[in-house]
Amino acid sequence: MLQLYIIAQLILSVIQFLVGVLANGFIVVVNSTDLIRQRKMVPFDFLLCCLATSRIVLQMATLYVNLAILSLFELSLFPGKVIIFKYVHESELWLATWLSVFYCAKIATIAHPLFFWLKLRISKMMPWLIFGTLIYTFIISVFYKKQEWIIFQKFLFGFFSQNGTTPVEDIPVWQVVLFSIDYITPLLIFLISALLLIFSLGRHTQKMRSTAMGTRHPGMSVYISALLSILCFLVLYLSQYMMSMLVLSQFFKIRNSITVFCILLFSSYPAVHSVILILGNSKLKENVKKFLLHSKCCQ
Repeated sequence: MLQLYIIAQLILSVIQFLVGVLANGFIVVVNSTDLIRQRKMVPFDFLLCCLATSRIVLQMATLYVNLAILSLFELSLFPGKVIIFKYVHESELWLATWLSVFYCAKIATIAHPLFFWLKLRISKMMPWLIFGTLIYTFIISVFYKKQEWIIFQKFLFGFFSQNGTTPVEDIPVWQVVLFSIDYITPLLIFLISALLLIFSLGRHTQKMRSTAMGTRHPGMSVYISALLSILCFLVLYLSQYMMSMLVLSQFFKIRNSITVFCILLFSSYPAVHSVILILGNSKLKENVKKFLLHSKCCQ
């Protein structure tokens, strides 16, 4: 008989998958529909569409791993799967990072020539940043495929092995360092943009209070919506980053309830953040209301 936490993991994994696919699929459908109607797509919508697409694939990959952990089927490993997973996961992190940068450039008010230059050009730069990210992550995934395969073999064989033995060669330190830097870089960029936005929002709030405008300024809703979205992603990203490091370091044993929590937390942020993006975006939220209203009328 399956243990209780394994059954709970199965249910939560399926819920996360369904929520993630539905939320991100909704973002792709809405923006694709606008593209067909208007024959063009603004850079922000293009970024959201690419981010949602990568998260759909990531949700499928995490569901596959979760089901394998539950021993519902055998986890077959080969370099191609590892490269695809790394490419999708890292692309998603970079695209979410550019979303943070876009929010910071468009919303924050910082009196610096470089920031003013970025504010004027971020919309034109965004398609190039997206294509550059996809090309960069593909090249990195292919170029370091041997090193990545060794690292994933070491981690995953130790993770799934019952006796803790790993029949693979030891990992050189420089490979681990490169692997870590590759994932830390988007986090650092995200932290810088998020902190700049928080600083700008705090200063703007103090200025409104000093002029007796209070917190009902029309621009405050835009600030707060973007800030909540970024802070939510920051918390989720930091959590899943720390949990993934604990899991990959084999700090906990497989079937341990803490391990289950780590894996669920790792796979939750693409779904949760996408829902928050929909609720914080006026166009997406309006389409949700139309869809719900249409569903009620059909009933």
